[in-house]
Amino acid sequence: MFRRDIIGALEDPLVKKILPRYVKVAKNEAWANFQIAKRVVFDFDKSLSNEQLWKTHSKLMKKFYEIREVLDKKKLKLKELEIPRYSLLDLKIMLTKEILKSCELCERKCHVNRLEGQKGECRVGGVCLISSEFIHMGEEYFISPSHTIFFMGCSFHCQYCQNWTISQWFEDGYAVTPREIAKAMERRRESGARNANFVGGNPDQSLLWILEALKCCDANIPTVWNSNFYMTEKVMQILDGIVDLHLPDFKYGNDECALRLSKVPRYFEVVSRNHLLAIKQAEVTVRHLVLPNHVECCTKPILNWIAENIRDRAIVNIMPQFRPEFKANQYTDINRSITQEEFEEAVNYAKKLKINYIT
Repeated sequence: MFRRDIIGALEDPLVKKILPRYVKVAKNEAWANFQIAKRVVFDFDKSLSNEQLWKTHSKLMKKFYEIREVLDKKKLKLKELEIPRYSLLDLKIMLTKEILKSCELCERKCHVNRLEGQKGECRVGGVCLISSEFIHMGEEYFISPSHTIFFMGCSFHCQYCQNWTISQWFEDGYAVTPREIAKAMERRRESGARNANFVGGNPDQSLLWILEALKCCDANIPTVWNSNFYMTEKVMQILDGIVDLHLPDFKYGNDECALRLSKVPRYFEVVSRNHLLAIKQAEVTVRHLVLPNHVECCTKPILNWIAENIRDRAIVNIMPQFRPEFKANQYTDINRSITQEEFEEAVNYAKKLKINYIT
């Protein structure tokens, strides 16, 4: 189905104001972060400890931003930078493998050895499994058409998940290699995709394979990290210099609703922390799905937090499309769609707070 609102979306004043670099990469006027990271030289030494690798990572990130600034100012061409034997991207892959030996990709910190195929709460093991990949026309107007790659598994158990067959393993998924993902990215970019959109389920649990795919990918395509944002600080550091646009879900305004409806502890602390880290690393569009009967306890606290912390740095998509999927009918507060009054209350509150919102 053709969408008129995506035409000229990258010229939208709000989009250009809040997401200027994403726009340039999508229009092929700047280089995607991962393509730059592949050209930052890493002097690999087998004797380096894990602690030394992280210190090296911090140093190379400074180098990354220096190089990116020069590239963005057109004082250097990417083709003048050779891809070294070991790069910053390779270092990020190494650090991710170390994390996976005792998994701490998300704040559940299951400490299973994912490299040996062990599975924790997300049930993602040692094989890359996806549900599907295609050009999606139903994302935000400045994101569509988007090459969405739906990875299996999730660190949450949302009782109303609209992708529950993927997140909760009612599908088996099918195995793909990082190189196959990279080739799909290249093919979809040639077909008109504005970005590569890593989603699921949740992409955080498939971080290693995504990084390995980016190493293989020759296309200049902005990366969108479409996540529940429950990753650890280490993962946020690894995503720095890789992600061009963060697309986090901000679901709950308190821990009680998060524990009851997504079975996840310490929600607000973790997700709000990661939003603050995200705006230092990349451009951000926050998604908030308005839940029935949760405007006061969730929507308004989230919008207050956004207004106080990242109002001028993010676009907020206030989403009305909740429907009682999966196990929602078992919960009296969310066993219906939202009302027009609830949605208008959420939008009017965002307007009152002068948040950069879309619907």
